[in-house]
Amino acid sequence: MERAAGARLSPGVSKWDLRQKVWDYMEANNLADFPRPVHHRIPNFKAGKTLLVPTPRLRTGLFNRIVPPPGAAKDTLRKCATSQGVRDYSVPVGLDANVHVDLVVVGSVAVSEKGWRIGKGEGFADMEYGMMVSMGAVREDTVVVTAVHDCQVVDIPEALLGDHDLTVDYILTPTRVIRTGCRRPQPQGILWPKVSHKTLEKIPILRSLRCREERAGKDVTLQGERTDVPAVVEAATGAMDARPKNLAWPEEPGLCQASPRGESVSASSDRLRGLSTLFVGNIPPATRVSELKAALRERQATPVQLTWQGAQHRAFLRYGDKATAEAATLALQGLSLHGCVLRVEAAKAQRHKTASGQCRADQRSSPVLRAATD
Repeated sequence: MERAAGARLSPGVSKWDLRQKVWDYMEANNLADFPRPVHHRIPNFKAGKTLLVPTPRLRTGLFNRIVPPPGAAKDTLRKCATSQGVRDYSVPVGLDANVHVDLVVVGSVAVSEKGWRIGKGEGFADMEYGMMVSMGAVREDTVVVTAVHDCQVVDIPEALLGDHDLTVDYILTPTRVIRTGCRRPQPQGILWPKVSHKTLEKIPILRSLRCREERAGKDVTLQGERTDVPAVVEAATGAMDARPKNLAWPEEPGLCQASPRGESVSASSDRLRGLSTLFVGNIPPATRVSELKAALRERQATPVQLTWQGAQHRAFLRYGDKATAEAATLALQGLSLHGCVLRVEAAKAQRHKTASGQCRADQRSSPVLRAATD
């Protein structure tokens, strides 16, 4: 705060003299906020700082700037601090905005006195900070603060931290203010190899930033992407993603498939054994096909074609040859989704004759075979 009146005080000045000078100065220079006048009050004053809040889950942009209406009452100001208030009383702040952030306040699930932080596991805080770095809104010395309960201050092994993890400079609890003195470097922008295709699909502004950095010549390779994948495989995978989830493989000559009347056509055993197909079982309920795709990309086991049968808690992965399928089997061992370890093995291509003589596939056979009976 500016020094009141700038006048020298006599040696016999009283506390009341000091109060009166401060009150008079704030009133004369219109520094005080509601309620006015400030005499006989603890003054409220405008700090001149703009509040930027992240767009929920980054769905429609990076930040919103809160702009309360002139003369807003207390209930309106309280509403400004809610998600509805952000929608009603804010304007978007995009990547091209010329803003400088002085202080970052971030939530935490757990934090250590060393400044190492753990969020809720979705990476939004780290991503928001990385975007701010990319747009020049923060620097290495920008202060980061978190407010937590005392029970949330715990020991965190440094081995759990990655290059993308945001650290904090100050921890505020109901009983303490902890200055961490953390010297660990903050994220230097978005680490694209940590970003999955699933995340990119959900966040439009992240896609915009990636395009911008790609035009600037930066490496924007995503998690699980391989630069040596033949173009034909990439095209096939893209075509697969555009198809309905439960659509079976295309009809091929010699494969056991369903006729319009539900009758099946037999195929040679050699042809069936040649399919480079993996069975994925024990898929937990409510799992989305996009989650499996992301996991496959992360382990560099993306198939040429994927057939999703989520209702039956299984999927089938087809690879170009047996060697690739065997490598994928090894890469996917121990893969888990939502805490369930998936069962990954070669799909069985055995056919069994029913009493009526129809061709029926084993439950874990390829979905082309299962089309005859499902």
